[in-house]
Amino acid sequence: MITCKNLSLLLFGILALSSFKFTNSGDHKLVWNDEFDYTGLPDSTKWSYDLGDGCPDVCGWGNNEAEFYTRELKNARAEKGNLVIEARKESKGGKEFTSARLVSKNKGDWKYGRIEVRAKLPRGLGTWPAIWMLSTDWKYGGWPTSGEIDIMEHVGYDPGVIHGTLHSEKYNHVKHTQQEGKHTVPDCQDAFHVYAINWKENQIDFYIDETIYHSVKRNPADDFKGWPFDQPFHLIMNVAVGGNWGAVKGIDPNIWPQQMLVDYVRVYQD
Repeated sequence: MITCKNLSLLLFGILALSSFKFTNSGDHKLVWNDEFDYTGLPDSTKWSYDLGDGCPDVCGWGNNEAEFYTRELKNARAEKGNLVIEARKESKGGKEFTSARLVSKNKGDWKYGRIEVRAKLPRGLGTWPAIWMLSTDWKYGGWPTSGEIDIMEHVGYDPGVIHGTLHSEKYNHVKHTQQEGKHTVPDCQDAFHVYAINWKENQIDFYIDETIYHSVKRNPADDFKGWPFDQPFHLIMNVAVGGNWGAVKGIDPNIWPQQMLVDYVRVYQD
């Protein structure tokens, strides 16, 4: 039997749980996060932007992408508790689309730890959302020598297939030697899922929600050319349009705008 007193205690417990924010993940402690519980542009103390089309250094961001990245509210904003990264069909800078690419460089840089991003992905031919990491200091040289960690990539022409990949000088997609894992998440465009890595000194594990689907261990014979993942990296989140991979089956002109929604970013370390 539920009395008024018991009901009050129950309601109090529910409210307490609803306001609870995780501070631990396994044996790790929360060291950096953005819950996007505000409105407007992304928090400038945590995020900067890559802008334009990558020219003159790497036009099309090295992948012949079709978007021009901006820092405008229509392309990146926090609203209703989520970060919205929105790709739009509109001309700018000689490109047919605009979008946003957020980077935590020099505002969130980590060496080892668990990085979690809870997100819902866009849909349709030509979309190419990514949650990934690059070296902050480029100690070993330019791409791919200093490494790349792709926590989540998805291309719209292959709905539901999530890719988690490591790139280095020895192992990369140009050589078709990338260290890649794949996992199918049929509702990734309709529901939020947690995309994460657990990054240790000699091993990186890839997770979707609580499922580990890919694990890469350092080959003891590899130097930095095969394992550059002993330096600080920063996080990047973007929605690309088209490109060498995203436009394999074309770009649907009738689906825009498309959004990647991010509920939170959380970084845990020992």
